[in-house]
Amino acid sequence: MHTNHSATNESTTNQPTSDTTVAIAETSMTPLIAAAGVGALVALSLGTYGRVHEATGQSIVTFGFPAVLPMKAWLTTGAAALAVGQLVSALWMWGRLPFAGPAPAGVAPAHRWLGTAAFLLTLPVAYHCLWSLGFRDSSTRVLAHSILGCLFYGAFTTKMLVLRANNLPGWALPAAGGTLVATLSLIWMTSSLWFFTEIGFPGL
Repeated sequence: MHTNHSATNESTTNQPTSDTTVAIAETSMTPLIAAAGVGALVALSLGTYGRVHEATGQSIVTFGFPAVLPMKAWLTTGAAALAVGQLVSALWMWGRLPFAGPAPAGVAPAHRWLGTAAFLLTLPVAYHCLWSLGFRDSSTRVLAHSILGCLFYGAFTTKMLVLRANNLPGWALPAAGGTLVATLSLIWMTSSLWFFTEIGFPGL
């Protein structure tokens, strides 16, 4: 009876507890891989459309700017600035913003609205790029910009799916959000920054 009791205790000790099982479930990579896969398909689909679509060369509404290129440069700049604001608010919510203290309740909704506004500002730019210009590779800068534009919407899709997924590791959402901000920053550098440097600041 003593031997059986010891064996029973050892067997029980070697079995994972319910807390361990929950911890394992909470760090599953499957939803993250699935979200990244969907995002990759979105990026690939946009790139394929931009390549096979016959560019119209026509302009869309300029929202009061003197021409399409200034409109795109300024809207992209606005989106990039809002994305930086969203990054700062996210760091504040996660307690990673030095000397800021705990984030007040209004930071969370502001974070969401900053992201929404940034995304909306990108839509006229993306529509014109895909519909009017198509996927271009006339120079290294233009090729990088075309690829980054497609990757941005893939990264956006991935982040939205990650936001709604369960059982992800703690770094998944910060990584998805950071990738999105980094991609938009590179888009700005290969478009708006180049435009302001080479052309100037029309519209001011």
